Amino acid sequence: MTKGVAKILKGKDTVDGAGVRLKRIFGYGSNSGFDPFLLLDDFGSDRPEEFIPGFPMHPHRGLETVTLVLEGEVAHRDSLGNCGVIGPGEVQWMSAGSGIVHEEMPLASQGRLRGLQLWVNLPAASKMSPPKYRDIGKDAIPKVAMPNGGEVLVIAGSYEGVTGPVKDVVASPTYLDVRLNPISIFTWDGIAGMTVFAYFVDGRAYCSPIQDEPVVSGEAVLFGNGSSIEIRTGGQGARFILVAGRPLKEPVAWRGPIVMNTIDELDLAFEELQKGTFIK
Repeated sequence: MTKGVAKILKGKDTVDGAGVRLKRIFGYGSNSGFDPFLLLDDFGSDRPEEFIPGFPMHPHRGLETVTLVLEGEVAHRDSLGNCGVIGPGEVQWMSAGSGIVHEEMPLASQGRLRGLQLWVNLPAASKMSPPKYRDIGKDAIPKVAMPNGGEVLVIAGSYEGVTGPVKDVVASPTYLDVRLNPISIFTWDGIAGMTVFAYFVDGRAYCSPIQDEPVVSGEAVLFGNGSSIEIRTGGQGARFILVAGRPLKEPVAWRGPIVMNTIDELDLAFEELQKGTFIK
C-alpha cells in the first residue's frame, strides 16, 4: 500500500540564534505526527548581515542535531574539542546525549548561506548517553544513480542496498538527499510503521499517485500510513530530503535546546547549567 499525503507544511519565517533568518518548517508545537523528529529549519540568506551573527555557544541535551549545508560554509566547535568547517554537500551529525555545548558560525566568504538543520529525539534510555560528533565530507556520502540521470545521496540508513556513512545513530533514521530530473519517478518500499517526510529544497513534485497539486520548494510533506511511497516529477525536476524513522512513542518535555521526557528532568538540566555541572 502506497502512503498518501497526511499533511503539507509551508513553514514560518523566524529569527534564531544571534539573529539568523530562517524558515521553521516544523517544531515547537507544529510537529504533531513527526515523532521521532522534533524540528526542521531551512536557514540562510543572500545577505551576510542576516546570517553572520550565527549560533554562538549553546547547550543541547537529549537529542541529535543534523546539519546539511547547501550553500556557503559553517564553522563549528564544541565542548568535546571538535572544530572545523563544513561546506556545500557536507553534514554535521551531533548526538548531544547527556550534554554538549557547541556553536555554529556561518562564514561570509561566499556571500550566501543556505542549510537545513533537523532535530532527532533520543529515546529515554539514551538521553544521558555520552555525546558523539560526526563530520561527514561530501566524498564520504554514497550515491545511487536513478534511471533517468537523477541520483539519491544516502547520508544515513539504506536505499537500494546502499548504506550511508552514519551508522551508529540510536534512533536509526534514514536520511536521503534526492535529486530527480523532469518526468521521473522515485519509489521506496519497506517503510511500514515508519514516520516519513520529505522537504523540498528546490523544484516541485507529486507525492502520491492521486495528488493533483504538486508539493513545491519550501514545503514539507508528511506521509500517512502504508509501506511505500511514490514521488514523481512533471516538466520540472526536484531536490528534496527524504527522512524516515520509527516513532518513539514517549512523552516529550521540551524547553529551548533541551529535550527530555519529564519536566523534572528539564528543571534538573537547567539547574545544572546554572551550577556549571551540565557537561558530564
